[in-house]
Amino acid sequence: MFRRREAVPFAFVAEADRFRSNVGPPPRQRPSASQLAGRTLIGLTVTAGLVGSLLLGLPALEAPVSPKAPSQAQESEER
Repeated sequence: MFRRREAVPFAFVAEADRFRSNVGPPPRQRPSASQLAGRTLIGLTVTAGLVGSLLLGLPALEAPVSPKAPSQAQESEER
């Protein structure tokens, strides 16, 4: 595409590197006690959900053990 180039005074470019604004961001507000309690409860709820799903899901991840089939180690000892 066609770019339109405009001349920029060198002084402006040099001054832009040194420029500092005297306007700062407003100070952060401290969260109230109810906001802290809410955040804590949400964190505990999420953590409890993850731990609960892990505890309930671990038995499903274990390999089933059939008591009728002897293992290979027992067969090699019998021979």
